[in-house]
Amino acid sequence: MEKLHEGMTSQVTAVVPHALHGFGGVGKTHVAIEYAWRYRHEYELIWWIPADQPMLVRSSLAGLAPYLGLPPSSAAGIDDTATAVLDALRCGEPYSGWLLVFDNAEQPGEINDVVPRGPGHVLITSRNHAWQGIVDTVPVDVFSRQESIDFLCKRVRGISARDADRLADELGDLPLALEQAGALHAETGMVVDEYLRLLRERTTRLLGAGKPTDYPHSMTAAWALSVSQLEEKLHEAVELLRCCAFFGPEPIPRDVFEKLTEEQASRSRLGGLLTDPILLSEAIREPGRYALARIDSESRTIQVHRLVQALLREDVNEKDRQGYRDEVHLLLAAAAPGRPGDAENWSLYADLLGHMAPARVKTSKEPEVRRFAVNTVRYLYSSGDYPSARALAEEFLAEWRADGEDDPSLFPIQRHLGIVLRELGEYEAAFELNRTTLERMRAVLGPEHRETVLLTNSHGADFRTRGDFTAALEHDEESLRFHRNVLGPATPETLRTVNNLAIDHLLAGDYDRALELQREAYTEQQRNPKSNEVEKLSSRNGLARIVRLRGEYRRACDLGDDAYEFGVQALGADHPWTLRTAKDLSIAKRRAGMIQEALEIAERTSERVERIFGRDHPDTLAAALCLANALRTAGETAAALDLLQDTAGRYQRIFGEDHPFRYGCDMNVALLLRVNGDAEGARRLDRASLEGLEGRLGRDHHYSLTCAINLATLGDSAQARRRGEETLESLRRELGENHPLTLAAAANLVVDLRATGAGEEADTLAAATFDRYRTVLGKAHPDAQVARAGGRLDFDFDPPAI
Repeated sequence: MEKLHEGMTSQVTAVVPHALHGFGGVGKTHVAIEYAWRYRHEYELIWWIPADQPMLVRSSLAGLAPYLGLPPSSAAGIDDTATAVLDALRCGEPYSGWLLVFDNAEQPGEINDVVPRGPGHVLITSRNHAWQGIVDTVPVDVFSRQESIDFLCKRVRGISARDADRLADELGDLPLALEQAGALHAETGMVVDEYLRLLRERTTRLLGAGKPTDYPHSMTAAWALSVSQLEEKLHEAVELLRCCAFFGPEPIPRDVFEKLTEEQASRSRLGGLLTDPILLSEAIREPGRYALARIDSESRTIQVHRLVQALLREDVNEKDRQGYRDEVHLLLAAAAPGRPGDAENWSLYADLLGHMAPARVKTSKEPEVRRFAVNTVRYLYSSGDYPSARALAEEFLAEWRADGEDDPSLFPIQRHLGIVLRELGEYEAAFELNRTTLERMRAVLGPEHRETVLLTNSHGADFRTRGDFTAALEHDEESLRFHRNVLGPATPETLRTVNNLAIDHLLAGDYDRALELQREAYTEQQRNPKSNEVEKLSSRNGLARIVRLRGEYRRACDLGDDAYEFGVQALGADHPWTLRTAKDLSIAKRRAGMIQEALEIAERTSERVERIFGRDHPDTLAAALCLANALRTAGETAAALDLLQDTAGRYQRIFGEDHPFRYGCDMNVALLLRVNGDAEGARRLDRASLEGLEGRLGRDHHYSLTCAINLATLGDSAQARRRGEETLESLRRELGENHPLTLAAAANLVVDLRATGAGEEADTLAAATFDRYRTVLGKAHPDAQVARAGGRLDFDFDPPAI
């Protein structure tokens, strides 16, 4: 222990076995526990991370969040929360003296990206000698003979040092075997001579049966002896223990064994035990008394050592192994809550996730088990963990395709994978997957099957990501009809379709219809207890966004504040939908003239989104665009231009050369080029943007008209006047006299009228425009003040969530 402590002057130390060829049972985990206990006074924070399944490491890291003053994973999502935890540890905030223990980390490459290099210490336990040469290592061997004797004398009342020595010799000083021998003696009172006789007989029998040489013979014999004694006392306890061997090595929630329905219990090989609460309670407690399992009353979990699990699995034939796996699949599926999108259910799914791979859930063909698998994928992406959701979905899909491309169980997992790919910004891959899957579903299941209807709605978003706003609108109108006919008018699924159709109308510039639909979705989702927090936040934020685009900036701020507060409370500050809401709130504040507040929100949001998704994710690009606009409005035009020029290149790579959002981003770059003195560069870029927007969306689309306002500023006075008059006429027709965009076009036209000698017309237009500014925005609004001073107004582009 002192050697380990001395070695911890390095930041990362690995504890590896030395003499048992990589197999467990020597007490690596206990060494780590003892180290953490003995030197706890040197650390402000100690955290334990089971690392044998890499997918679970980030979940365990996320559990540390509340102790660092960060939002919990139930609020912010596992992946986002784990990233925030790692950042806090690396920075040493709020604790610089921390210890992380990664227990049973097999491959160095699997956890390298989640081992924080910072002011604290990392301790790794592993059976893999590959850690040697990568980090400082301390070998852990079996007990010394004296350690074995001391352990047994403490564990077994009345045992002599001589008998302890004989027992330790027979068990090879293996700590786990000594623990089981001591437990068996304490439970049965068996004398040492009898134990040694039975142990020798058991060892001979096991070796004669050709047991694998991977396991220490002493461990195998001691385990078999303990199991045989438990079998004599309570057969059902051994059956339950064997079942536990086919779960993962992580703690098993006690409630897993109490969730079977009557029908499921009739199919269960443990049905009689699981439906008898008295017998079940006894069967759970007995293995703990024999040191074959650890029962944690506080967390209500059962945990079986991975070595004991391996030995239990090998003690049954292949037919029974499959039977126990099927039993575990059934128990996991029955224990999973039915609504994986609800935040209140995420912690239970996190507990079950660690058992899916060891139990080989992906191999099950049972419909209820496959539903559980699909629901787990939905839990992962609903909570914001898109990478894990993708990995799991692709794993299931690869396995299930063996049943044929038209197997109905393939369709739900393909639908969820399409959602995940889109959330990751892989738009073309999502489009193609959803298109081909929808064609097969319509042919195999029919157009009005529930799964077909659900994918029809999801596929509408694929058209929006491509910039095909008209196609998306037509698609979603048909989708809504199907949803109402098949699923009903006010189900959560139908309301999601209403929400999406509102986005379509918003993108088409029909704000009145968008508002009508968004109100419907919002109102019904608040009433419907089956609508989850993500759906409610999306709808709340959508309402605030439409109100903002209608020009009601103050009202949009009020709605946006409410939506953001709801998101932080229900999902956490770092959940993707909370961050999208924060971005839209920053835009509303900026439009309302709250420049500094908007900038602060934009800076905070952009930093968080980039940390979570990286620089090339669509959400990161949208947040960077929002920040650049806020910087420009705050007068930091050079910084805004630098940020936006980098962002524009990324927009083109992600969305393609002919996407409306790419042209909108270029329009913002042109605006900044002009204010930074490059009028000719701005003119060229604005012309190209306007041509692109008119080609994709039409001349009278609000994106095109916004670009036309900016381009008019760059022409000579006569040309600017002509373009300004055309634009103002279109805006009055499309958005109305009092929309801020219409007022901006009118204010700019006043400047051009004066420049071309039309003073009387300019005065008339100015009087009407300034009166409207006072009514709509207030005379203190920055736009109103610029207009009254005879300056030109610019309007920028902010992409909505699609």
